[in-house]
Amino acid sequence: MTIHREGRVLLFWMLIILVAGNYLIIYFMPDARILSNVAVLGSIVIYLIILQFFRSPIIKLPVDESLVYAPVDGKVVVIEETFEEEYLKENLRQVSIFMSPINVHITRSPIKGIVEFFQYHPGKYLVAWHPKSSTENERTTMVVKHENGTRLLVRQVAGALARRIKWYVKPGSELVSGGEFGFIKFGSRVDVYLPLDAEILVGLEEKTKGGRTPIARLKG
Repeated sequence: MTIHREGRVLLFWMLIILVAGNYLIIYFMPDARILSNVAVLGSIVIYLIILQFFRSPIIKLPVDESLVYAPVDGKVVVIEETFEEEYLKENLRQVSIFMSPINVHITRSPIKGIVEFFQYHPGKYLVAWHPKSSTENERTTMVVKHENGTRLLVRQVAGALARRIKWYVKPGSELVSGGEFGFIKFGSRVDVYLPLDAEILVGLEEKTKGGRTPIARLKG
């Protein structure tokens, strides 16, 4: 387990601020033992919560190219047929995974392939499970094309708390299955759009692990 690069600067300055704040309380109010103890305990709890949010587990990358893997840790909240109107413009099977603040927020490629399309969209910050969050919230859209011609669309969607989406790819980038391509800070969701003939391997409310839980099997 390591700390993700998106959190290192924040965690460093947070540590400095919390230590300085507790030092000032103890220095200027030496008799306020209860206050200083509560401040120290509260600082430790807050720091550990933020620290676990930015954890970056080391995983073994999957090798079965017929499988589509969950792009994130979280819970499946949507499995439905829908029309994807931004790029692929066809009916597809949408699988959406909601991430709570306690989940790892690294986003991973569900398949091996080349980034055919990538677009960032500014937007609203509706709660991530809202039906319109996929089209109205701040989000990114990425299409990954496998060497067999299969194309999957992956959408990072910001939530009510997530106010910053990060990505590390552009059109032409090569991705491995389970490879990291982005990060979303503080609660959000990721949508995967699959061919209609893909066999769905997860159910609603099922928990997933990014890069480890198979969510579908591709045909052909």
